[in-house]
Amino acid sequence: MEISEHIAALRREGDLLATTAAAAGLNAPIPTCPEWQMRDMLRHLGGVHKWAATIVGQRRTQPPGDKEESEMFTMWPDDATLVDSFREGHAELVRTLEAAEPDLVCWTFLSAPSPLAFWARRQAHETSIHRADAQSAGGAIAIFPQALAADGIDEILSGFASRPRGKLRADPPVSIQIHATDADRDWLVHVAPDRVEVRNEHGAADCSVHGRASDLYLLLWNRQGPDGLEVHGDATLLDLWRRLVQIRWS
Repeated sequence: MEISEHIAALRREGDLLATTAAAAGLNAPIPTCPEWQMRDMLRHLGGVHKWAATIVGQRRTQPPGDKEESEMFTMWPDDATLVDSFREGHAELVRTLEAAEPDLVCWTFLSAPSPLAFWARRQAHETSIHRADAQSAGGAIAIFPQALAADGIDEILSGFASRPRGKLRADPPVSIQIHATDADRDWLVHVAPDRVEVRNEHGAADCSVHGRASDLYLLLWNRQGPDGLEVHGDATLLDLWRRLVQIRWS
């Protein structure tokens, strides 16, 4: 996906999330994040949007310090204006990314073609997954465009799960094949005692999972289980993934 496509996805997903949150109410529990109600999710994602907009807009070469970051995530209005405040912060992030120069230099935390490409992609997927959280409050399972979902699978596998200090490890080594049937894309994940390697290819694996990109996206982000997916081989490796791959704010 191009930067402009990620920004368009960020705009669309944030608007849908806000509409969903307003309809469900701030007290609505979030089944996909059991410790949260809707207001907690809005405050969290709103804080992430402020954080990202600050780094990009001010060309920060280091992330905000603890005090500044704490203010971004804790200084929120009362419930009466929370959704509107979220909408404003989301719109500001979109404007900031749209206005950023292609040669932007700023801090990032995953490999990407450029800092702007990183932030547009990361915020598109951060917002998309939390849109799924918001819709889960009403019992709905989110459906994502195929291209966005496949791109999100690639980000979590090649970005988060493959980080040198990641927790996904196995001894003896194991392998998981992910196949997006509607995108005709494959990811072969090799999990070793000291690293994770991801290849964009089809091959023999200890566990193979086939399904629509949207469903695989939610599976890998631990937002839904394997029901409805085609699983072959050692299905317990999906439990290993669920236990060890947990992307949390810290």
